[in-house]
Amino acid sequence: MIETPRNPAYADPPNPALPASTFKFDRRRAALVVTDPQIDFLGETGAAFAVFKESIEEQRTVPNLRRLFEAAKQAEVPVIISPHYYYPHDHHWEFAAPGEILMHKLGMFQRRSPLSAEGFEGSGADWLPAFKDLIDDGKTIVCSPHKIAGPQTNDTLFQVRKTGATQVILAGMAANFCVESHLRDFVEHGLEVAVIRDATAGSKIPEGDAYAAALLNFRWFANALWSTDEAVRHLAGSP
Repeated sequence: MIETPRNPAYADPPNPALPASTFKFDRRRAALVVTDPQIDFLGETGAAFAVFKESIEEQRTVPNLRRLFEAAKQAEVPVIISPHYYYPHDHHWEFAAPGEILMHKLGMFQRRSPLSAEGFEGSGADWLPAFKDLIDDGKTIVCSPHKIAGPQTNDTLFQVRKTGATQVILAGMAANFCVESHLRDFVEHGLEVAVIRDATAGSKIPEGDAYAAALLNFRWFANALWSTDEAVRHLAGSP
């Protein structure tokens, strides 16, 4: 069932050129992976919130992520967080791309040490308060940090494999950055991926609408592109 997005500009084309997906969801083989559910992206005090605010509100990203977490927990599907942290030594890199430079300039995801949580509570690197009870439940898998966008620099793929999952429900921040990078890596490693289109968001800057850019690539690479409503139904075992 295809559902119309709240903003018709992001609706799927009525006559798509791409073939229909053959994806068959099996929650016994699934894991939920959420990238960067952190204050610096999603909180009003977050370092990058200003450029994501419009898309976050448009997609209803925060309440949709909350529903997704709850549905996965209810279905007893493993929940895996791929976070983004920067430590003092990460600010001494010899080179960086524009996205990295901007994150460092904004002071995003700052941690004082990889071995200490001092100053973490309530910082931009912390979980958005709307999700804290669901992430800090003693059951959620929290991976080591990725450093730019993809899971190649952390243990997310390893943790997915260790749950026995071969299918991933993917959501989080940001659409054309970490979500898309995780999607690309997962499919290259033989996993099936369903991206939740309204449980993510993208920046809107003079260079363009990052959410729209990501949505096009999701259509190319994802095995399924669902709304949160669709994902909740599938997790509950409904068609």
